[in-house]
Amino acid sequence: MANEVRSIGFAVTSVVIVPQRRGVSLLPITTKAVLVTGGAGFIGSHLVDRLIQENPKRLIVVDNFFLGNERNLDEARRVRPDLEVLRLDASNLAAMQDVVTQFEIDTVFDLAVVPLPTSLTYPHWTMQTNIGITTTFCEIARRGLIERLVHMSSSEAYGSGRYVPMDEDHPHDAITPYAAAKSAEDHIIRSYVSTFGIDATIVRPFNNYGPRQNPGSYAGIIPIIIKRALTGEPIEIHGDGEQTRDFTFVHDTADFTVAIHDDPACRGSELNVATGVGTSVNELVARILQIMNASDHPIIHTAERPGDVRRHMADVTRLDSLLGKHPAVLSEDALTETVEWYVRELS
Repeated sequence: MANEVRSIGFAVTSVVIVPQRRGVSLLPITTKAVLVTGGAGFIGSHLVDRLIQENPKRLIVVDNFFLGNERNLDEARRVRPDLEVLRLDASNLAAMQDVVTQFEIDTVFDLAVVPLPTSLTYPHWTMQTNIGITTTFCEIARRGLIERLVHMSSSEAYGSGRYVPMDEDHPHDAITPYAAAKSAEDHIIRSYVSTFGIDATIVRPFNNYGPRQNPGSYAGIIPIIIKRALTGEPIEIHGDGEQTRDFTFVHDTADFTVAIHDDPACRGSELNVATGVGTSVNELVARILQIMNASDHPIIHTAERPGDVRRHMADVTRLDSLLGKHPAVLSEDALTETVEWYVRELS
């Protein structure tokens, strides 16, 4: 049933431990049956587009559409008519085991997540769901039902930088319930790697920007800035605006996630995927307004946001050492592409 979202019901019964069916393969994605959880979301849909370029044997998306949008997959469905999209909860172990068994999945890219702002209103559900998704796929990997797990973590797990740039050994000083859950997920994956020998890699992106980031509820900072500029509302900056973020173009994150999957040296690693350069919120706002020819748009400063980290800038030494490169610094072209996409969507 290509080109439609299928809602599949699974009876929740006792889960039987399945014997391992295969060992680890070093073959590229072209030979693989691939599952992307959260594949209708912001980063997830860009990863799906990028994976299609590799022409995998089979490509499946699981998304509960809490934030995911079917329109994000329009291009993917046009190019890949056999794309399967399943409306399911990725934290449901029985359902996910059935999916990976039915479609003989080799690799899982795990991007399904309840976002940070939701954790400020619904902390228990956010943490329970996010940790549940990770433990589900760790357990599926332990049972030998998949070869490889690539998990999308978050720089939020680090909290505010004790030092910058922040390397992968930076302490986890989670501030929000979301960040605490992402940190816990990383620890869970480490435990399954060390105890059960599963093949898993943790990709830790910093602040992604680009087309398709949710502009509605739980929107990111860039869609909010653009939307307020278009509607004439003052742009609200929490605190003094000197808090920094390592803004990474979503296309780069997708490219590097695929490269990390394909490189055997990355297996079992935790890798920051970022530019290694911090940009203040004040600078970001000024650059977006300049692109929009609205440099005189009103800006107001309000109280600091609960759980807001002060400094985020990645150390990308490990990524450089393994892949010989890292994502490009926030560029005018990428930022302009992003602004133009939102202007079309919101106008």
